[in-house]
Amino acid sequence: MPTFAVEGRTYEVDEDGFLQEPERWNEEVAKDFADSEAVTELTDGHWKVIHYIRTYYLQFGIAPMIRKLCKETGYKLSEIYQLFPSGPAKGACKLAGLPKPTGCV
Repeated sequence: MPTFAVEGRTYEVDEDGFLQEPERWNEEVAKDFADSEAVTELTDGHWKVIHYIRTYYLQFGIAPMIRKLCKETGYKLSEIYQLFPSGPAKGACKLAGLPKPTGCV
């Protein structure tokens, strides 16, 4: 299985770089993965999206649909792409420690 390493910490990831042990996630993990998604600094806006996605995933076992994410966080899709250049499915879900989404986020 592939791994992702940063500053002496190693994480098991899938072929797309998504964390394979979602229960291992914490905010430090999100910070470790941020550079890999072209996010240089995690702002309050990033954390709002990350925590919403994470909470939704823990409650329902899947990532939220993009319309729900936008509605619940108050961000337009374009704003989410400003926060996460690779998008909500790849960037935001990866930083939230979710497995790679199978459908539309």
